[in-house]
Amino acid sequence: MALYPYTLQPIALDLTDAEFQQAQLELFAQTTPSFSLKSVKLKEWIGLALVSIAAISGLIFVDGYSTILFWLMLVLVVAYMLVRTLGMKWYVKKEFEKQMAEQVMPDEMRAIKLGVQKHGLVMAMPAANAGMLPKAQRGMQMRAGSVQQAIIPWNAVTSWDETDDFIFMLFEVKGQSGSQIIPKRLTAQKFPVDTVRTHLQEVVPLRGLRPETLAP
Repeated sequence: MALYPYTLQPIALDLTDAEFQQAQLELFAQTTPSFSLKSVKLKEWIGLALVSIAAISGLIFVDGYSTILFWLMLVLVVAYMLVRTLGMKWYVKKEFEKQMAEQVMPDEMRAIKLGVQKHGLVMAMPAANAGMLPKAQRGMQMRAGSVQQAIIPWNAVTSWDETDDFIFMLFEVKGQSGSQIIPKRLTAQKFPVDTVRTHLQEVVPLRGLRPETLAP
């Protein structure tokens, strides 16, 4: 009896454009550095505190038009904090949205089926789509037949991560690098997501996508 549940037959991925974008958005939200007040470094707080103390002291002990300089110092402190938090968060999100607008999910991914075996993740496509594999899976050795299959050995995985709804993995097989998104909704079709996670943890204990681990 198998230690973990596996699939008898590959299960259709049925990834849609909307789901593809949702996966990217969830990963972005999880991996993007925080730009809250907690992200401000100690040196920055010290510098801002010194400027603020100098400005407030100037407002207390100096009269006349000279106080304009100290008011300006306080305004700059507030402006810096706004840019450092809300401004950076807005900029990073806009850059992400720009990248997503240029990124299109290959139509062929809709035909992919996934299976889970002890030796690796099984990827299957109808033979009629031979030569039409997405770029991430091209170059992989496929088994002949009405359905072509490729195996991604667990030890070929270089890094992985997960969100509430998806598992992401980067791999390298025979010099060919690629990636795969696994929606957790597949558990409703008896796809053993927990088994996938278990094997990924065995080969790469620390979560986090690291594209630099892939060969150029």
